[in-house]
Amino acid sequence: MNRVRCLVFNAALGPLDYRVPDGMAVEPGSVVVAPLGPRQIVGVVWEAERLPGTEVPDSKLRPLLAVLPVPPLPAPLRRLIEWCADYYLAPIASVARMALSSTAALRGGGTVTEYRLTGREPTGRLTPQRAQALDLLIDQQATIRELSEIAGVSDGVLRGMVNAGLLEPVLVDSDRPYPAPDPRHAVPDLSDQQREAAAKFVAAVEEHAFRPFLLDGVTGSGKTETYFEAIARAIGKRQQVLVLLPEIALTESFLKRFEARFGAAPVTWHSSLKSSERRRAWRAIAGGDARVVVGARSALFLPFARLGLIVVDEAHEISFKQDDGVRYNARDVAVMRARFESVPVILASATPALESLQMAEAGRYERVVLPDRFGGASLPDIAVVDLREQQPPRGRWLAPALVEALKDRLEKGEQSLLFLNRRGYAPLTLCRNCGYRFQCPNCSAWLVEHRLSRRLACHHCGHEVPTPDKCPECGEPDCLVACGPGVERIADEVAEILPEARVALVTSDTLTSPAKAAEFVEQASNKAIDVIVGTQLVTKGYHFPDLTLVGVIDADMGLEGGDLRAAERTYQQIAQVAGRAGRGEKPGEVLIQTRHPEAPVIEALASGDRDAFYAAETEARRDAGAPPFGRWAAIIVSSEEEAEAREAARAIGGTRPELPDMMILGPAPAPLSLLRGRYRYRLLVNARRSTELQRVIRAWLDPLRFPQGVRVAVDIDPYSFV
Repeated sequence: MNRVRCLVFNAALGPLDYRVPDGMAVEPGSVVVAPLGPRQIVGVVWEAERLPGTEVPDSKLRPLLAVLPVPPLPAPLRRLIEWCADYYLAPIASVARMALSSTAALRGGGTVTEYRLTGREPTGRLTPQRAQALDLLIDQQATIRELSEIAGVSDGVLRGMVNAGLLEPVLVDSDRPYPAPDPRHAVPDLSDQQREAAAKFVAAVEEHAFRPFLLDGVTGSGKTETYFEAIARAIGKRQQVLVLLPEIALTESFLKRFEARFGAAPVTWHSSLKSSERRRAWRAIAGGDARVVVGARSALFLPFARLGLIVVDEAHEISFKQDDGVRYNARDVAVMRARFESVPVILASATPALESLQMAEAGRYERVVLPDRFGGASLPDIAVVDLREQQPPRGRWLAPALVEALKDRLEKGEQSLLFLNRRGYAPLTLCRNCGYRFQCPNCSAWLVEHRLSRRLACHHCGHEVPTPDKCPECGEPDCLVACGPGVERIADEVAEILPEARVALVTSDTLTSPAKAAEFVEQASNKAIDVIVGTQLVTKGYHFPDLTLVGVIDADMGLEGGDLRAAERTYQQIAQVAGRAGRGEKPGEVLIQTRHPEAPVIEALASGDRDAFYAAETEARRDAGAPPFGRWAAIIVSSEEEAEAREAARAIGGTRPELPDMMILGPAPAPLSLLRGRYRYRLLVNARRSTELQRVIRAWLDPLRFPQGVRVAVDIDPYSFV
């Protein structure tokens, strides 16, 4: 009798065994439909010896219902899923679900009905909802459900617009092919340094063997053009390439550079895709027809048929770390996928993570260095503005030296960038009459004022309220005071100081889609913007030759709090934003505002001595037994009932293992002790590299039982400590 074990997407059930009916052909990786009680579920056939399950007598096995018309998940991807589940202590079903992230794609090809505006003038009086839809759906085409989300109206409103002739259906072929990139389209003239680096990458693609590279090049050195040569070789060998980017906002800038080099855009994969676009991309990737895929971290688990190269751009970025669900680090998982696929992987960065540098030092990664900017451009001059000596005027945040530099650039017709990693207008709003502070009801965090949209918002759970005209506590009107600066406040200050300047505000609140990011890039490239004010979105990936001044508003902000990687993150962020200056023929200047010029990270930035900073940081990590010399794991306990969370955390702490090579801190209330309505406690595990950390944590937590409302999450190699 032919029986198979299936991985089903319900972590509580575990693997299930089924009978294969006569005439049905299945193999490991096949995506199947199986019965479960009265329902039908999707599962993946798995090797029984690799997936322990409960043995069921043959006579009780139910037959599989169908094999879905998609290629089986390849063996290297199945091994990656197993590794992720084991390393990150996650249910294997949760990891596997990321590989089947388009349920529509599993049903096969065909057509999808989308809708768009007809352009016909409405007759009669418009309802407010229809008027809103007409304004917001210009140049949009999607399904009714997706259009309703874009327009902020119900499905019924849109169906009424279809009946009224304001929207028309469009049949879309879900399997239409993508344009093929041409590796010979616009071959660039590389520098000697770039050619030498590119030759190593191309040779690795030819070998089709696992070779991890750390591409360590200063900002503006042409790292992208260098690894493009490896991509060109992979395309020529009819292999597929995956390029991971940390932010959706960077995608449009990258796409323009890619299309200029290869004559066609790559396939994209990110959360903003429509369902029809996601379905088309998934099927093209699984079929081997999508030659180059550019995506966010979730693209790592796509079922590539002929993967030949992986590139992780801006590999130091913390946004590659998933902070909920399966808490994986895409940089590390990319290396493991390359290992399972036997392909090269390139980690590219101007400010590599200390862990990556240590791997290169140990000989496990091959370090390729681009020490100079391309085309003879020089690195910017960096100066520190001591805010204790050069204080901004009362109610202002820009020091006199920075203001003068902004005026100078405006007179010369050059562009400036001001960086502050804080969205909104002000991080805290309080009443000057009674001292009331606006706090999120769901989180232990203040509400941030967003003056452009006239709202107070929590940046942790998304709770929003309109900005009131009077204090909700004492009822006093006109008494609310904004405390501290956000980027909106800095933009207002620039507008007051330089009223003739064209100012662009660049945050996740303004670049809400790839199209808006593309619009910003076009305006900045065409010199339609004089001053860019932005958060960490502007610190990487952008190339504006006329941008010659960068001002860092508050260099000390990232050093506050309990982040154990604070100094490294601050260095990376400021070095990256400094790298936006002087990338063309004109020299650049960077002014760093700080109240702690003596801090080692500020001194390193000012002197340009990156190696000395990393050496000191390395020794500090070694002394503390911190990564990469030790291992961390966080255990986060949460519940809607504070007492329940506290007792569960104490139960975990009370059964902690006593081992000589492991230290366990806590339990203690998390710094963000209330998040999305759940009270939180944390424990932090610090262990030596030799410790079998996952095995110890499993043996510790698996026997424990908690009330239904308690969640216990384990974060291996945590980056967030709130």
